[in-house]
Amino acid sequence: MGQERRTDERVALNLSARYDGLSGLHEARIEDLSMGGCFVNARGQVDSREIVTVEIKMTSGEWLSLRGEVTSVQPGIGFGMVFTFLTDDEVQTLRQIIGGNK
Repeated sequence: MGQERRTDERVALNLSARYDGLSGLHEARIEDLSMGGCFVNARGQVDSREIVTVEIKMTSGEWLSLRGEVTSVQPGIGFGMVFTFLTDDEVQTLRQIIGGNK
């Protein structure tokens, strides 16, 4: 097993999502989420280190758009990503989602 690189607490959840990368727009689901990143369950193609935008459908029905870098790829399953461009508002919204799903 590899060494754990995550430093932020993760919460398991199942939220509708979509992501936009070099291969286009794809439907997805978010399986776990932290202040630092998430795992995106999706069948679309991404490459390690690719910059993608993921949009998470919140329980309010609004979409939270986050940008980041793909850190790991599991073909046919999904990918892990780290958030690299968070605004203060995005940080606040992430805290609310994570806090509400513990």
